[in-house]
Amino acid sequence: MRHVKCVVIGGGSAGLAAAIQLKKYNIDCLLLEKEDVLGGILNQCIHNGFGLTRFKEELTGPSYAERLVSEFHDLGIEFELDSTVIKLNSDKSIEYINPKGVHKIQAESIVLALGARERTRGNIMIPGDRSVGVWTAGSAQKYLNIDGYCVGKRVFILGSGDIGLIMARRMTIAKAKVVGVAEIMPYSNGLTRNLVQCLYDYDIPLYLSTTITRINGNGRVQSIELSRVDENLKPISGTEFNIEVDTVLLSVGLIPDNIITENAGIEMDPRTKGPKINQYYETSIPGIFACGNGLHIHDVVDFVSEEGDMVAKSVERYLNQLGKSDLSIPVNSDSNFIYVLPQTIDKSQAVKLKFRVKRPLKNVKLVIRTKDEIIMTLPKTQLLPAELEMITLPLPLIDKIQDEVRLEIIA
Repeated sequence: MRHVKCVVIGGGSAGLAAAIQLKKYNIDCLLLEKEDVLGGILNQCIHNGFGLTRFKEELTGPSYAERLVSEFHDLGIEFELDSTVIKLNSDKSIEYINPKGVHKIQAESIVLALGARERTRGNIMIPGDRSVGVWTAGSAQKYLNIDGYCVGKRVFILGSGDIGLIMARRMTIAKAKVVGVAEIMPYSNGLTRNLVQCLYDYDIPLYLSTTITRINGNGRVQSIELSRVDENLKPISGTEFNIEVDTVLLSVGLIPDNIITENAGIEMDPRTKGPKINQYYETSIPGIFACGNGLHIHDVVDFVSEEGDMVAKSVERYLNQLGKSDLSIPVNSDSNFIYVLPQTIDKSQAVKLKFRVKRPLKNVKLVIRTKDEIIMTLPKTQLLPAELEMITLPLPLIDKIQDEVRLEIIA
């Protein structure tokens, strides 16, 4: 069985960035990608808005991917396409398949850059007829931007996530009529810039606190039933109304793609749907690291690549047995947060905390405490669920931490 220093699973923005940095640390790695090209989801995101942080200029998704892939090839990093990992073992052995057959390799370290998948109609259980014309927004994006097929003429979008908002604009440019976007929450789940540039600029109506309660159609989608929802997100009887459409796009959230992670026995976080990590992006199995949308869902690709960079640094640290610590301090939060990463830290270095809040908050204070001592207070004029927040705890504050780090929001 072949032995390698590091295997990177996934050839999107996180995996490419990790492999590039590993090579710069003189660590040879093998990258496995299940698709037939590198670049991941970026290849179908032809809109701009990428790269402002990493490359200091605004790029399209394919242009962003091209820069990573070009550097990857220039460094001569080994990779295999059409290669699907079917089993990840706790001893860091990997089984994968491709057109050449079934393979098994032994790694000293592994980077999980697995990406995410879209929630489907089945995941959210929309009643109605089983009609042609119901798509996930990402699938429709691929058909339109890569294959050149517009999936509908009169379109309604459920969910105001960024992919859904971007597809509202893209379908309009492709001469489809986007008759509206519905969002079950009382606020949009997309970035403000996408809300403005993709809906408001095209006069596409947004129905907040509203969801699809039935899809109708004989063979093809013909209409949808929409209903207002209450504070518990339950449809309100008597508020139903119908809109004639031939296509429904679902932008109802992404789920980290972690089947092999779970099957390997890695400890998972039910809030992020990804593996639990320490501040080095290391999972509960030493030597297995995670980053990107397979760890938690991002809103900006530059931060996905940044996690790949950080994971590479942690792999180098692990392989060289630098600064190993058995100290594990939990990171917790109050009920205002969806999640906080990492889930545990030690006290050896500054720590970047990442978090999302459950609902829009204005003019609040972010408080970080340990036991009964407040070690940091930051005023926040606005916090939004759609926007990932990051804050760094410098080493002088880390020294004050006792047996817990806790994040709280104070009005």
